[in-house]
Amino acid sequence: MKSLKWWFYHILVGGFAILLLYPVLWLLMSSFKPSSEIFVTADSLIPDPFILDNYALGWEGIAGNTFGVFITNTLVLVIFVLIGNLISSALIAFGFARLKFKGRGFWFGVMLVTLMLPGEVVMIPQYIIFSQLGWLNSIAPIAVPAYFGHPFFIFLLVQFIRTIPRELDEAAIIDGCSTFKVFYRIILPLITPALATTAIFSFYWTWDNLLGPVLYLNSPDKYTVSMALNMFLSNETVSNWGAMFAMSIVTLIPVFVIFFIFQRYIVDGISTSGLKG
Repeated sequence: MKSLKWWFYHILVGGFAILLLYPVLWLLMSSFKPSSEIFVTADSLIPDPFILDNYALGWEGIAGNTFGVFITNTLVLVIFVLIGNLISSALIAFGFARLKFKGRGFWFGVMLVTLMLPGEVVMIPQYIIFSQLGWLNSIAPIAVPAYFGHPFFIFLLVQFIRTIPRELDEAAIIDGCSTFKVFYRIILPLITPALATTAIFSFYWTWDNLLGPVLYLNSPDKYTVSMALNMFLSNETVSNWGAMFAMSIVTLIPVFVIFFIFQRYIVDGISTSGLKG
């Protein structure tokens, strides 16, 4: 009976895994097909003929910029946003979790309300502000807000910090540590799993972000990978599906690498943040 349950469990999980991975497998196989054959032979995974031209054509990029330029632009944006989210969210979360100030509960509630607001509500006011600041056609409108904290990451880190015993803070203060030293020497090293989770999600969301770059970036030499992939599609001429699928596979590689290397931190950071000490 136990053996039967084991087989049933693994067959069920394997079936779901195949179901979830099939779109990625189809994308990979389609990247080796001629563009004209991708949807004609959509029911067949095996490319016939098997070609590599899509990768060469896709890497040539658009508007005189190779796809390497778009990857570089995206990496620069990811680094700035990631650093901003880590620094600001950790500091704000420490304030909410450890410091006592008037209206702390109210402001924490306001922060959570901003998490629930649809992005469309603040899109136009933000665009007007950044336009008046002269930040259009730069990464500033996307990167700078990260240095003022992200509600989801703040909430995640607050929950994690609350699992750390306050006795550690009190012992550090008795030894002569200031509030900032308590944060830097005690809290920061102990919230590494939550910080890793913050960094991973920040990387994913920024790497895949399309709306922000479309709103604020106008020059092709500043485009991100999401914008470049979108440029392979055309409403007026024939869309280059083969090149787009090939470059989609290229852009998925960093995502898979980051996930498989740091998946343990994702689980630890989210599961532990759900506890309250």
